[in-house]
Amino acid sequence: MVEEKFFTDRERLTLALADECAAALQAGIKANGQATFLVSGGSTPEPVYRALSKRPLPWKQINVALVDERWVEKDQAGSNLAFIANSLLQNEAAEAPCLGMKNAAATPAAGEAECERAYQELPQPYDVCVLGMGNDGHTASFFPYAQGLDEALDAKSDKLCKAITAKQSAVTGVHTERMTLTLAAILQAKEIKLLITGEDKLKVYRQALLGDDEQEMPVRSILKQGLKPVTVYWAP
Repeated sequence: MVEEKFFTDRERLTLALADECAAALQAGIKANGQATFLVSGGSTPEPVYRALSKRPLPWKQINVALVDERWVEKDQAGSNLAFIANSLLQNEAAEAPCLGMKNAAATPAAGEAECERAYQELPQPYDVCVLGMGNDGHTASFFPYAQGLDEALDAKSDKLCKAITAKQSAVTGVHTERMTLTLAAILQAKEIKLLITGEDKLKVYRQALLGDDEQEMPVRSILKQGLKPVTVYWAP
């Protein structure tokens, strides 16, 4: 249940994805009076967020929430909350409510219950979830062979949030302690959009489609779950 939308350049991808996200959020507001937008960090979706920030949507009725987070404060390098504040929560979107994951607990494991309570307050089903993918085949904070990954990938779980300790790599950097939405939570989204760019990530994506080992390439848990359609966006 994977649909591919491949573009000749990133500008066309950005415009198309921004249009589709805006339409989905507007539809959610029309149906329910509010919408929920799950967002990932990273440089790849940044142009989409900046384009969306200029759309005259009823942003006060759109709940923005993180897909995952490094266990760092907002003023520290690597904070996804800070990234979203600086890219999406600008211009027209400046007043959108935004739910982060980092709390006062010393570790993600200690803060998991509080994060869970906060995310349980979000209206479900979510309207749109934007995901990225790393060159190691991770998505959200589903890192290969990470501590907590099995629980995070349980599609039948009733948990929305899971603490993860990744194996340190060039992709994770020094921040191996993470909080992530579970696969079960992501599957609550009406629309799941996986955004990748460049030839290297296209090769990783193709490799993910060929195998089944989710520990090796956790993005497979999204691509092969068979419960919800996933749209993959790519440009060179």
